[in-house]
Amino acid sequence: MSTENEGAAVPPAPPAPPVPVDAPAAPASPERPAPEGDAAPTTQLPPVPGAAPASHEGSQPYAAQAPNGAQPPSNGVQTPAASQGSAPDASWPPPPPPAAPQYGESGAVAGGAGAGAGFGGAGGPGAGWGSTYQQPAPKSGRGRGGLLAAVLIAALVAGGLGGGLGYTLAKNEDNTSSTTVSASDSGGSVKRDPGTVAGVAAKALPSTVTIEAESSSGEGGTGTGFVFDTEGHIVTNNHVVADAVDSGKLAATFPSGKKYEAEVVGHAQGYDVAVIKLKSAPSDLKPLTLGNSDKVAVGDSTIAIGAPFGLSDTVTTGIISAKNRPVASSDGTGSNASYMSALQTDASINPGNSGGPLLDAQGNVIGINSAIQSAANGLGGTSQSGSIGLGFAIPINQAKYVAQQLIKTGKPVYAKIGASVSLEDTSDGAKITEQGASGSDAVEAGGPADKAGLKPGDVITKLDDRVIDSGPTLIGEIWTHQPGDKVTLTYERDGKSHTIELTLGARTGDS
Repeated sequence: MSTENEGAAVPPAPPAPPVPVDAPAAPASPERPAPEGDAAPTTQLPPVPGAAPASHEGSQPYAAQAPNGAQPPSNGVQTPAASQGSAPDASWPPPPPPAAPQYGESGAVAGGAGAGAGFGGAGGPGAGWGSTYQQPAPKSGRGRGGLLAAVLIAALVAGGLGGGLGYTLAKNEDNTSSTTVSASDSGGSVKRDPGTVAGVAAKALPSTVTIEAESSSGEGGTGTGFVFDTEGHIVTNNHVVADAVDSGKLAATFPSGKKYEAEVVGHAQGYDVAVIKLKSAPSDLKPLTLGNSDKVAVGDSTIAIGAPFGLSDTVTTGIISAKNRPVASSDGTGSNASYMSALQTDASINPGNSGGPLLDAQGNVIGINSAIQSAANGLGGTSQSGSIGLGFAIPINQAKYVAQQLIKTGKPVYAKIGASVSLEDTSDGAKITEQGASGSDAVEAGGPADKAGLKPGDVITKLDDRVIDSGPTLIGEIWTHQPGDKVTLTYERDGKSHTIELTLGARTGDS
């Protein structure tokens, strides 16, 4: 099929000139002048890859043939394949009066994408349908240059890009040279700016460790921690090292593969913060920079580093989904609960991420990854759940204060109001119980709550500007403060709202 001027009809074949039967064919001669008029001089094209080679002189012309051997549209006229001077086929129409031989003006057969009629399917011009092929002598000098230009133009028109490419390749082969086109082996610059996730991770990873904790009975697990100072102190979660507190074993491994034995310096069950120290700590430790968790905004980018399910040095990303999220968690025993006013993030956090840093886009630590929301029995019905996009981190401002206390004294110090509150899941507020733990008074005599006039049955609904909806929420908010801070409490008694101011007291240790 012709692709030239696609959709247009093929022009009718011109009549064939009469050929004397007894007249011998005129021999081809280099000195033979070219025919005059519209007859275009013809020069054999260079060979086309994949096609039968055509000699420049003395060869018979190729019959026009469509791709895959199909015959081209004949319009009732057969295409001659014999050499010049042969008798026309008997099926040809009666010859007209003698005249100069004519050639099809639009008879080039398209070689779409390098396949088709013409010379070898390279998309070059072919004989006009039904015309007799003549072999005039080639012109020299400017005539040949003009012919080559005409052939190239015809190839581009008839076969599009395929024709032009076919001619170019054939010309290269004729000059016994080849052109090799190769793809670039350069992927561009691999420099990563400091503000990118890759840049932050590259800087922070060398200062994170994978922690292996083992109890005296051989039980234990894996968690994460990060370098807190140049002396070898590592900050992590209490529940990561809880198994190794009493005569257990601890080891910390850096991304470089260097592994160090470690010991527990102090742990705070209520805050879920712990500090360990490397034995024979290296001198080139680089502490991570601590940010300001009070300045974090919802929507800020986050980067979490940890060892989810034991896969050390894993980096995940997300955003701050919420702030001041009340979270109560435990170490798995069901008896040691922790309370936090947490940063919520959708960065993927799984078991093993615990204790690892939650970073902002500049690489500053803004929290310690500590808990995840579980869905049913976990993924695939297993008892250990995975991330569903609800992760929680202890704000670094609180964790920093706790870590400094643990390094200084080995014991945590908690802020308190001196009253016992219900831990039931409600939405009305934190209710002061009628009786304290182990039969003690619900309101500590002489404590901050007693001095402020609080009584059993009062329901605390706000602390400063924070809405309090339950006992765990109140505890988490109190522990974001330090002993000696002044706070304003709003409470309800007998259906009436009251506001008081009190100074937070202190409690040392987890007992």
